[in-house]
Amino acid sequence: MKIRYLFTILAGSLILASCSINKLAMNAVADALTGDGSSDVFTGDSDPQLVGDALPFAIKMYESLLSANPEHQGLINTTGSLFVMYANVFVQGPAERMPRSMYTERQAGITRARNMYLRGFDLLYRGLELKYPGFSSAYKQEKLPDILIKMKKADVPALYWSAAAGLSAYSLNPFDMDLGVRIPEFYALVERAYEIDPDFNSGALDEFMLIYHASIPEAMGGDKSKVDHHYQKALEKSKGLSPGPYVTYAQTVSIPAQNYDKFKELLEMALSIDPNKDPSNRLANIISQQKARYLLDSAALFFIDFDTGDDWGDDDEEWSQGQGGFHEQTN
Repeated sequence: MKIRYLFTILAGSLILASCSINKLAMNAVADALTGDGSSDVFTGDSDPQLVGDALPFAIKMYESLLSANPEHQGLINTTGSLFVMYANVFVQGPAERMPRSMYTERQAGITRARNMYLRGFDLLYRGLELKYPGFSSAYKQEKLPDILIKMKKADVPALYWSAAAGLSAYSLNPFDMDLGVRIPEFYALVERAYEIDPDFNSGALDEFMLIYHASIPEAMGGDKSKVDHHYQKALEKSKGLSPGPYVTYAQTVSIPAQNYDKFKELLEMALSIDPNKDPSNRLANIISQQKARYLLDSAALFFIDFDTGDDWGDDDEEWSQGQGGFHEQTN
């Protein structure tokens, strides 16, 4: 009887040890996939189509790991940001470039992109809530500054991607008042990120600020007097290696101003950059240049007095909002 009891205890111990080992292994895999340098597998690639084809599987793999380890901050942030990146570059962008005859497909793509932004947003906010209890409701309770002041440099990516996800989702449905009233909340996240790490990702925050102040009405927090400052800072911090600031300025400033000459100059500068000079951001640079080429080739869609000499018939005319979502970078 004692031997049987001892065997039961030993068997139970082995099962517990096995569970513990499985969890350790899962943590090790999660850490490896979300640690420094892991993102270069995607961001350093030179083939956007290859990455676009691979990302859905990668996202589901991260979700599977996350379901087994739901409080792993690295997995939460990586999965959430991948949803935002994939939605922007590989869903919303192609949908907005569809011709008018594909209206149904275009709207389906826009809806799908918005849903992905919201999935990423929910994940990222859950991660911040786990780390800083009360974060999710802090803005409504006027306690957000008290929580943001506690945040450190490690929180900057989550702040950046959360704001990008929320504002991108809103940009695809400006009638969503639930998100619309949260615009100041999202901006507060980016402001805090900028205070902590103004050089994050070689000027990504300045490019974000550029888009925000150029696109958001003054009554909702936009300030066009800050646009050129953040544009220059984005150029400075990217050391001239990123086409992103040029494309963003051309899209958010030159098109509304109907300044084609400046638009063309900026996009040609973007196309002149060698994406291989910044290997870790090669993918983002190539995608930005593809966008620059599309904008140049489609200038007649954005400029009222632009004359190509071509006949833009109703059956063949392509259309676009000209504002490819709030978040313009993948890097």
